[in-house]
Amino acid sequence: MTLEELNQVALFDKVKIHSLESNLYQLSVVLDGEESFVMNDKGRCLTSHNKLDLQALFKDKQVAKMVLVHQSAYDEMVGQPVREGGNVLEVSLGNHDLS
Repeated sequence: MTLEELNQVALFDKVKIHSLESNLYQLSVVLDGEESFVMNDKGRCLTSHNKLDLQALFKDKQVAKMVLVHQSAYDEMVGQPVREGGNVLEVSLGNHDLS
């Protein structure tokens, strides 16, 4: 999904802000049960060093749920077996209206 397409949508099932590494975030949205990453004008995944900038894209839009998603590599680093479900943490961000 492009930023232009994102601006045309008024209602989102879920917005996911993925925490990639030290203050780098990536954005995906869930519409009708299907997750899509938001792409910039160069065709690359939209990223930001400020999660509030990504949250601000949804001002004046209806969002059922907004979460911060972090996938940890801790298990792999300490030699634990690979989990079937992965090691993903989702934290609710609450009210996304930053006005």
